[in-house]
Amino acid sequence: MGSVAKLKAPGYSVAMRGDTATIYLYGQIGASFFGDGITAKQFADDLGKLKSAKTIDVRINSEGGDVFEAKTIYSLLNEHKARVNMHIDGLAASSASFIAMAGDSIAISEGGFMMIHNAWTISAGNAADLRQTANLLDNVDASIVAVYSARTGLSAPELENMMAAETWLNSEDAIKHGFATEVIQNQRVAASVRDPSRFKQLPKSLLPKRAAVAALLENFRTNN
Repeated sequence: MGSVAKLKAPGYSVAMRGDTATIYLYGQIGASFFGDGITAKQFADDLGKLKSAKTIDVRINSEGGDVFEAKTIYSLLNEHKARVNMHIDGLAASSASFIAMAGDSIAISEGGFMMIHNAWTISAGNAADLRQTANLLDNVDASIVAVYSARTGLSAPELENMMAAETWLNSEDAIKHGFATEVIQNQRVAASVRDPSRFKQLPKSLLPKRAAVAALLENFRTNN
C-alpha cells in the first residue's frame, strides 16, 4: 500500500492501493494548542491527490474536536466523486460523528461507540460578546441537527434532546437510530477516551485503557 504523503498529525494517514484509498482518522479533529491534530487543510490537500479513487474507506477512532474543521472535512467527502465507506473502528464522538455522516455506508464495529452532543466553546468578553457566542453555538447546533436528521430520519426535536443529553450510542443503538448501516461482528477494536473530564455521560466501558487500546489499534493498522 503506497502512502500518498508523509503526514504529521498523530493518528492520521492516507494510502492508495489500486483505485481504493484508505484514510485513517485516529486522532483529534483540528489543530490543538500544541499544533497537532487532523486539519481540514491537510485533509483537503490529501483528498485532492485521490482523484482517481473510485472508493474511499474512512476509518474513524476519534473523540472529535473542532466542529468547523469537521464540517469542512464532511463537505469535502460529500463532494468527492468516489464512493465513501465509513468504518467506525472504535469511537466516533462529537465532531467525528458528524464526519461519519458523509459515508455512503456507515459500518460500526461490534464494540464501537458514537456520541452526539451540543457544540461548546470557551469564550470571554462582555455581555454582547457572550450573547453573540451563544447565538453562534445555536446556529452550529441547528446545522448539525439538519445533517443528522437527513441521514437518520429522526426529527429535529428528537435529535436536539439527544444532543442536549450527550447521548452515547453503542453499535446496536447506532443501527436502531439510523446513525450506522451495519455492524461488523468480527472487528473488536476497543473504544476508549483519553480525557473523561470532557464528557458528562461517559459510559464506564469507555474509561481510559490507554496501553491496551494503543496496542490494539497499532495491531489493527499493521495488519490492514
